[in-house]
Amino acid sequence: MAGSGFVSEGSAGVRRWQQFRSNRRGYGSLWIFTVLFVLTLGAELVANDRPLYIYFQGEHFFPVVISYPETRFGGDFATEAVYRDPHVRKLIEKGGFMLWPLIPFSYETVHFGRSHAFPAPPSSENWLGTDDQGRDVMARLIYGFRVSVLFGICLAGLGSAMGILVGAVQGYFGGWVDLAGQRMVEIWSGLPVLYLLILLSSLIMPDFWWLLGIMLLFGWMNLVGLVRAEFLKGRNLEYVRAARALGMGHGRVMYRHILPNAMVAALTFLPFQVSAAIGSLTALDFLGFGLPPGSPSLGELLAQGKANLHAPWLGMAAFMVLALLLSLLVFIGEAVRDAFDPRLEG
Repeated sequence: MAGSGFVSEGSAGVRRWQQFRSNRRGYGSLWIFTVLFVLTLGAELVANDRPLYIYFQGEHFFPVVISYPETRFGGDFATEAVYRDPHVRKLIEKGGFMLWPLIPFSYETVHFGRSHAFPAPPSSENWLGTDDQGRDVMARLIYGFRVSVLFGICLAGLGSAMGILVGAVQGYFGGWVDLAGQRMVEIWSGLPVLYLLILLSSLIMPDFWWLLGIMLLFGWMNLVGLVRAEFLKGRNLEYVRAARALGMGHGRVMYRHILPNAMVAALTFLPFQVSAAIGSLTALDFLGFGLPPGSPSLGELLAQGKANLHAPWLGMAAFMVLALLLSLLVFIGEAVRDAFDPRLEG
């Protein structure tokens, strides 16, 4: 019996994967999103103001992962070498060479060598121009893409776990537990999240983890209703009653017999939750209540585009990246939804 159940679950998974692959738009979006996300995870290897590798006087150096003082290359200061400094570059090139990343700027590097006033238009050095502080827009987009996706995945994943737990407890036990839980969710969902964020931002300097924690306090309720309904329906099924009659504990019954059905809804909504979390972070950054000033942020770049209408590359670059990211997630979500749709299973 256990073996047949395992085979059945495995064959269902294969059918769902095949159904997902049959949606060419969603499957292609998954590949594009994966490639972009993997590339941005190694953003320091793509856009950085430190060389990837230095060969100097017969020795090998890796500044992208290890900090070296300027004196190590014949300079005068014991502080970390500034490799974009012409003097330091000349010292190193006398005794070796440097291998730079594809984009020789980090998200916080100010390009003082531009002859144009900031924000400077696109050029061979800055492919998408610079922002109003002289920082490379392409580099900030790469790092901002990574921050946005990581924030969205963390918020959607943790929020889904909390929502599934609360909904499962409410639906399985019912009665006063369900009643109290529903009243709590109704009260909690009625709190003005934006006003609370504005108030807390005036008291505490927000950062990635602070924002994640605050958003998580109010972002776990999306799946409660769906999971609660699945557990309310599943707790009265015959095989669940039989498991309880045989002495199986509540936690094991919930985990083995009812949760797999509820996970279908959770997995279906996960890409859309990631998309919503990214949109929330972008909106907060655009309004100035998000990540700390100077952080790589798509919302902050959109705000710069609004404030500098004479530099259209700022708003257009951020908009195109954000539109691409959210479109990919929506297409993936549609494909996942179709894959778990019982009406489409052959």
